[in-house]
Amino acid sequence: MTSTSQAITAKGQVTLKRDLLHHLGVTPGERISFDKLPNGALRVRAARPGGTIDDFFDCLTGKVKLKKPLSIAQMNKIAADGWAGKLSGAA
Repeated sequence: MTSTSQAITAKGQVTLKRDLLHHLGVTPGERISFDKLPNGALRVRAARPGGTIDDFFDCLTGKVKLKKPLSIAQMNKIAADGWAGKLSGAA
């Protein structure tokens, strides 16, 4: 286990170094979550959006007309994005 320390700003903010963000698998604009543990410890992890079955089925509504069929890889990405609640225009 590697330990690192960061300074706290006057506003109570902490900046995480790039290697820590990379370790969490987050990029700019994404969120992280903190869990309070006993003895003043925190658990930090990437906050992943959760999807619903409705988000998944919204990607299959057929409202979008395609010029050519989707590849299997494209379908897999759409399904994954639907489960994660990342589809734009979802009802």
